[in-house]
Amino acid sequence: MRGAQHKDATTNASLSRRSMLKATAAASALAATGALGTNFAHAQGSMKIRVGLIGCGGRGNGAARDCAGPNENVQIVALGDVFQERIDKAKQQLADLGEKFAVTDDNCFVGFDAYKKVIDSDVDLVIFATPPGFRPMHIAAAVDAGKHIFAEKPVAVDPAGVRSVLESAKKIKEKKLGFVCGTQRRHHAGYIQTIERIHDGAIGEVVGGQCYWNQAGLWMHPRQESWSDMEWQLRNWLYFTWLSGDHIVEQHVHNLDVMNWVMNATPVSAYGMGGRQARTDPAYGHIYDHFAVEYVYPNGTRIMSMARQQDGTDTRVGENVVGTKGTSNPSAGQITGPNALRLRAPEGGYGEYQQEHIDLINSIRSGNPLNEAETIAQSTLTAIMGRMSAYTGKLVTWEQALNSKLDLVPTSFAMGPMPVPPVPIPGKEQSV
Repeated sequence: MRGAQHKDATTNASLSRRSMLKATAAASALAATGALGTNFAHAQGSMKIRVGLIGCGGRGNGAARDCAGPNENVQIVALGDVFQERIDKAKQQLADLGEKFAVTDDNCFVGFDAYKKVIDSDVDLVIFATPPGFRPMHIAAAVDAGKHIFAEKPVAVDPAGVRSVLESAKKIKEKKLGFVCGTQRRHHAGYIQTIERIHDGAIGEVVGGQCYWNQAGLWMHPRQESWSDMEWQLRNWLYFTWLSGDHIVEQHVHNLDVMNWVMNATPVSAYGMGGRQARTDPAYGHIYDHFAVEYVYPNGTRIMSMARQQDGTDTRVGENVVGTKGTSNPSAGQITGPNALRLRAPEGGYGEYQQEHIDLINSIRSGNPLNEAETIAQSTLTAIMGRMSAYTGKLVTWEQALNSKLDLVPTSFAMGPMPVPPVPIPGKEQSV
């Protein structure tokens, strides 16, 4: 491991994250104030913003509503998806937005190239809510076209995709575009204020921590005879690594992003394990159903990460931070020790799912658009290196993960054959 080189890279990443934190905090000032009692949440200004939605499943429709609902002079004007019935369902579900939903048949696009047609239509901002495997190329296309972006997390499923998004992040900055990701905790007043206090030394030096996303299993659609391999996998995208990255990447990235935020750094290594005990039927693709990963940060702090999707198990979702002078549970707005406090937000105001869109729209209208692309690319790679370690049974360094040639996503897409890789076996898997 090239320690000195990694330290320099980490220092630069940390500085970038500090700058991002300040920018996010500034753009989120109205959000924090609103959530704590005074509601200034509506996006200001009269600039009309036309929005295209790419990926019309449940999360996509929710994101479109969260974008248009609380923001003035914002309209959903274009839809794109691989499946026609999802566009039809989006039309039904979003119709109650009234004049904020202004989609015509001419601005509805179906197929693997639907994203290009939405981007090329008269839109200012695009929402990406397709399976994460498509995210890097979708983001790159939108940036090249000069569009603002809201992208669901994560932004890649492999190191090749992360590098693509890091390149897009540079272009986003050069073009002064807005980019906000669906890591909504970064737009949650309680998280923002609690982590600000951690950074200000409320619990002393951070020396350890844990983060969790443990829950029951999720949905699965039984395969129909008419479905090709590709259609079956797209309709069950959670269970295929090329589409989701596995649940440590697709879901647990939220908690890992919080820990990177707390640490103002990315980890230098990951040492993990995992497996497939409860979801063994081929109907659940080839991903794992549990992970446990130890992440080591540049100052030597070790963060233990757990992610599990198994029915009948106890749920635990959140983070715990241990310092030399106390502890913190950011999700509860809680700090213990000499500087103990518990932040309590009064009722009213917008939730973080709406606030992330409010912050993006406000930042675009202010002429100082938010750019969270580098931050989420780093957090996505944090999750990927944990998966790589668990799959292989090997310790994986940041440099190994970032420079890995692993590229899981096909170069072309069609409804037809799509072989399913075997379940990774630690000690035999070589996907680093």
